[in-house]
Amino acid sequence: MRTSRLRPGQTDTIPGARSAPRPVLLATLDAPLVAEASQFAVDSAVESGQPLLVVNAVETTLSPCSLGLGYDYIARPEIEKSLRAPAELAHGLGIRVERVCLRSTQPVEALLDFAAERDTGLLVLGPDPSQMPRRRYRRAVRKVRDASPCLLWLASD
Repeated sequence: MRTSRLRPGQTDTIPGARSAPRPVLLATLDAPLVAEASQFAVDSAVESGQPLLVVNAVETTLSPCSLGLGYDYIARPEIEKSLRAPAELAHGLGIRVERVCLRSTQPVEALLDFAAERDTGLLVLGPDPSQMPRRRYRRAVRKVRDASPCLLWLASD
């Protein structure tokens, strides 16, 4: 048993305890978000008081236009709408929101790297399975489930 003697005004801190924010990451893979995932991510961010990262990970090719000018991807209107709605809701509730578009030849790996770099506390993966090729969706879910650096919430298919 470890005891500590504290002077008045001192606080007992646990070595290695984190004090930095651990954001909630709401992610999709170039498909509209499921409403259930958006709601869960916003609720989690509000309840924990953590920032919300809204991420769209898209597969792109390496070409001169994509590397130099960034002209390789424009989100479809339904995807843009599904990403904007939870961001505006969370912002309206006083949560810091950041929107990111990850363009990569390997979007799932890029998403996992991004989650690890940002020290994410919760990853909410919520693309609409009906808007993606079935095999691609299953493979992405498997990869994220196996290698997620944090807690994971998946939309039910």
